[in-house]
Amino acid sequence: MRELPGNERSRRWRAGLLLAAVAALPWGLITAGPAAAADYSRAAGNYAGSQIEAHEGVHGRPDTARADVSGDQTLGHDVSGHQGPVDWPAASGSGARFAYVKATEGTGFVNPQFGAQYNGAHGAGIIRGAYHFARPDVSTGAQQAEYFIANGGGWNGDGKTLPGAVDLEYNPYGDACYGKSPADMTNWIADFTSTYLAKEKRSALIYTSTAWWKLCTGNTGRFGNTDPLWLARYAPQVGELPAGWDKQSIWQFSRSGSLPGDQNYYNGPMGRVEALAAGPSAAAA
Repeated sequence: MRELPGNERSRRWRAGLLLAAVAALPWGLITAGPAAAADYSRAAGNYAGSQIEAHEGVHGRPDTARADVSGDQTLGHDVSGHQGPVDWPAASGSGARFAYVKATEGTGFVNPQFGAQYNGAHGAGIIRGAYHFARPDVSTGAQQAEYFIANGGGWNGDGKTLPGAVDLEYNPYGDACYGKSPADMTNWIADFTSTYLAKEKRSALIYTSTAWWKLCTGNTGRFGNTDPLWLARYAPQVGELPAGWDKQSIWQFSRSGSLPGDQNYYNGPMGRVEALAAGPSAAAA
């Protein structure tokens, strides 16, 4: 056999070592390329309660004519981009005193109608805030809180801006709990809320349903003393609350009505809504 030149022997020896090293690697460490981009194909149609209605249904609505239902409650609503332009003066004339507007989803979608909807509510004298549709499957809680703040979800002390809210509900793209265990989901929520608090000096509201909270967090009571509850339940009564909260701050009670968007009751008179907007010093006064 013809003897190979020294440089050729060296090249083949190095190639053999490389092939042996690759063969020894666990298959999980070998990737075919960058991770697939997050799916935002449904983002324009995802809004507060869209998946709760789909999974839990509608079981009626409160009788707003009854004093024990509507007494000492403040009416408001929430909107997102799929509703398009909103007639805010008409909404105010029909009784809306506060509103939440979807700002963002995950770390890859901003509501294209956000500016018009958010500023329109302010122009009509309605106290407004922004909410974020959480996607625990695409990035960390901290990253999503920062994205939310950077795209309209911040708070200021003008007395007309409510603190931001994080919308936690069934995954519209797959597994209801975004592939997370209850412990991991709880930690993701804490990552979001602690980041929001650190940056905005306000606690974010948590929007959810009791059924989702039980399923995906194991019914943790971790946030009841820190983050106000915005509960979604389409029924005549509020019903059971998630663990940790002894009352809801806001109840989203209907997915339709005379007002544009979804209808909500703030659990208290208008002065309580104003106190939430003004900040802790006003709330304690």
